[in-house]
Amino acid sequence: MPAKNGLKIVVTENGPYHVLGNPPIAMQTIIPNREHMSWDWEEGRTFSTDEEIYLCRCGHSGHKPFCDGTHEKIGFDGTETANRAPYAKQAEVEDGPTMTLSDQESLCAFARFCDPGGKIWALIERTDDPATRELVIREAAHCPSGRLVVHEKKSDRSFEPPLPASIGIVEDPALRVSGPLWVRGGIPVESADGTAYEIRNRVTLCRCGMSSNKPFCDGSHASIKFRDEIPPR
Repeated sequence: MPAKNGLKIVVTENGPYHVLGNPPIAMQTIIPNREHMSWDWEEGRTFSTDEEIYLCRCGHSGHKPFCDGTHEKIGFDGTETANRAPYAKQAEVEDGPTMTLSDQESLCAFARFCDPGGKIWALIERTDDPATRELVIREAAHCPSGRLVVHEKKSDRSFEPPLPASIGIVEDPALRVSGPLWVRGGIPVESADGTAYEIRNRVTLCRCGMSSNKPFCDGSHASIKFRDEIPPR
């Protein structure tokens, strides 16, 4: 379901994200398990905001996560290249005994929640086992970008986590990198040309400036070792 009226993120042309409606913004850190694999999320520092703010999209602001106008100085090219077809038309579907897994690979934010206990693409084939079924639901639900969605075959019900309308500033200590903006709870995202992207429960927006799937994250922050240097407090 869409977030409450007034909440919206507008991608500005070659500039920042214009955020309206004053959604809560907080650090969201990936916490590993004993095997050093991504396992859970921990909320940290919160940020005071106004009804209208601008969040950095080029990766070079000196006042992250907020924009300070640096995109103009560096000539940032923020051209949006993402396919605007609905998720269901782009995702590939893998069939298991009791569940199906939808996967839109271009949305991968490299958070790696799909790995613990076995990769989700192998686990989906064993969802007639109750423990494996729960692990599959967990791995897909922790995926911040919404790349992975699992459905019950009998009812076609999707297992979406209940997420508040909010924005997370992702940190990934295991890789020593800073990740994307985690947009949660159905906040609408609008293109610079005024076209609305499909409203989803969870998406990740690029904030390192290097994604080839703008405005969405494609994991480039990991390969370029992007660090935002935002103090944890």
